Amino acid sequence: MCGIFAIFSRDSKPVGTQVLHGSKHSLREMAYRQSGKQRHRGPDSTGVHVIAEDGVAMVHERLRIVGVERGDQPFVSNDGNVVLVANGEIYNYLELSAEIAKRLGTYKPKSDCHVILELYEVYGEDLLSHITGMFAFALYDKRTKQVLLARDPFGIIPMYIGEDKAGNMWVASEMKCLVDTCSKVETFTPGEARFGRVGEMRTFRHFQQSWIKELPTNPCDLKLLRSSLESAVRTHLHCDVNFGALLSGGVDSSLIAAIATKIMREKDPYYRLKTFSVGLADAPDFKAARHVAKYIGSDHKEIVFQIDEALDGIRDIVYHLETYDVTTVRCSLPMLLLTRYIKSTGIKMILSGEGADEIFGGYLYFHKAPNCEQFHQELVKRVQQLHLSDCLRANKVAMAKGVELRVPFLDTGFVNHVMQIRPQDKIPGELNAFAEALGPLRRIEKYVLRAAFTENYLPDDVLWRQKEQFSDGVGYDWIDSIRRVATSHVGDEEFAEATRRFPFNTPTTKEAFYYRSIFEEQFPVEGAARTVVRWVPRLDWGCPEDPSGRAQAVHQVNKDAII
Repeated sequence: MCGIFAIFSRDSKPVGTQVLHGSKHSLREMAYRQSGKQRHRGPDSTGVHVIAEDGVAMVHERLRIVGVERGDQPFVSNDGNVVLVANGEIYNYLELSAEIAKRLGTYKPKSDCHVILELYEVYGEDLLSHITGMFAFALYDKRTKQVLLARDPFGIIPMYIGEDKAGNMWVASEMKCLVDTCSKVETFTPGEARFGRVGEMRTFRHFQQSWIKELPTNPCDLKLLRSSLESAVRTHLHCDVNFGALLSGGVDSSLIAAIATKIMREKDPYYRLKTFSVGLADAPDFKAARHVAKYIGSDHKEIVFQIDEALDGIRDIVYHLETYDVTTVRCSLPMLLLTRYIKSTGIKMILSGEGADEIFGGYLYFHKAPNCEQFHQELVKRVQQLHLSDCLRANKVAMAKGVELRVPFLDTGFVNHVMQIRPQDKIPGELNAFAEALGPLRRIEKYVLRAAFTENYLPDDVLWRQKEQFSDGVGYDWIDSIRRVATSHVGDEEFAEATRRFPFNTPTTKEAFYYRSIFEEQFPVEGAARTVVRWVPRLDWGCPEDPSGRAQAVHQVNKDAII
């Protein structure tokens, strides 16, 4: 995983010397300087490719994970006509490489993303129907002066697009690279692609599935569900560097760690996965994580943090996240401390459990879903907004310290499989028809996921542990403290002006007002605030506005009552 940056001039005209903050810069200097704001994403190398006569500059900040020796970008085709900068991992690149080799006679990819270049030469923009993985890329075809931009279906990898006053197009992995040069900035939509000349680009969806608009009818097959997740984890283990796994002690991260261990021990029976947890000294997650680590035999490390240590980073985390969403800020600070430690151990890739709550309905407020149809619609909404919350947090926090984070639950094939399961098999509570048919009524969230892995994957008390949101699981004092400190920065008179100062997405609490104020200082450009969507439970279902899982009525229900 890396960082990409590009400038494409309007009508493919040469871009002259740029003036920024009183200093003059050539196109190459400007591109290198602006991309430098996200250089934390690629601490291993920086590659720059300029096509001066077309007014094109493309930069790649690389974190070497796959193809360590040969994979530096930008990639340029053999004839010099096509240039690519890509961020992410193409998980089916080995299969694609074999197909390309048949056509060319011989082919050895420089890295997993190199296949994008080769596929473009054959399929053009239709290459997107051939690749699976997490990705965001920009490709320039010198012959036609056309640009191809694309982002993975769920927005695991970030990408922003901007336009300067001259109509030139700017693309970057992080918004901070664009805000002082572009008058307009927006989030590039997941599952979308744009193709054509700058100013004339055609937008199309490369990811469309029936479950987005239709109510699924497929009954759950536990055996197939289990094998599908195991296959997803297997594809996410391709890398040429040391890796580990986050282990909160919740069922999601625990299952990923357990499955990864099982797969790695196929070759080495004594393999020990490195796992990591973070929290206050009394964190609820620590006990469960220890239990899992012992059960799967991982090499486990706990990172204990102090509240003041995390609070020091509020302004930094808003800058890295590029959001003012309360939920995201709260849970990102402990994770930033965790990834900083992980990087210090020499690990460059980590597995995590993001995405399970969105596709299985794991958040506690889903217990309030009035019926199966609304439950499924809420799942679709959460999946479509992953790039604004969990994926945004996971990617940007990890990459702030130069660590790649992979999320097997968001493997495209696995998401499609789970989202095609009928909602009555996934919904928590009394409406869960699948669990009722198996015997005693099962009320716990993510029941089918848990039931699929009952055979010696995890200890029962973890497998059936109730959902604990990360910002709660690191220690209940954490949310109480950050809320108190953030609120103390905002006076009553200042907060009374919230609607006038922030007419869009007006903060409803002093905590939210504080984060929004920091964001406005760092990202004052038009449109920046509109890239943020606040994560809140469904108020129309009778849920409290506070996103903490502890605010939900079912939190801390006795385990015997829910399983």
